[in-house]
Amino acid sequence: MNNGVILLVEDSEDDADLTLRAFRRSNIVNEVVVVRDGAEALDYLHGTGSYAGRPPPLPALMILDLNLPKISGLDVLRRTRASQRTRFLPTVILTTSVEDEDVVSGYALGANAYVQKPVAFDNFIAAAASLGLFWLLVNVQPLQQVKPAA
Repeated sequence: MNNGVILLVEDSEDDADLTLRAFRRSNIVNEVVVVRDGAEALDYLHGTGSYAGRPPPLPALMILDLNLPKISGLDVLRRTRASQRTRFLPTVILTTSVEDEDVVSGYALGANAYVQKPVAFDNFIAAAASLGLFWLLVNVQPLQQVKPAA
């Protein structure tokens, strides 16, 4: 299993707890860093703000809510894709919104997947577990394929 960090960008404590619970049930043992707003997500990814002084290794996966305080999820995605450091970071939008405009914008900005948060508890657990298992076990990340120059 990919043992990289999962960055969960989620302002709802309940949804973050459900996601963590789903990962545990699915034996996903990766460290999960939970950040509560878009500004904190960008600080974490780029080693700025409260994360200054240590550019952290890139997470294996970012799970991103759209409706965030300070900086929206779409703006986080836009800035993530604009940065050389983070442009290939696998990013899954996990949100309550099913507005066509949000779905189109998410994909246009480079989201790897867009998933509506299920309302039913068991469905939410299953969706979060499936996301983790696919992106950590099945998906091949482009950065893993880059070989150093000889």
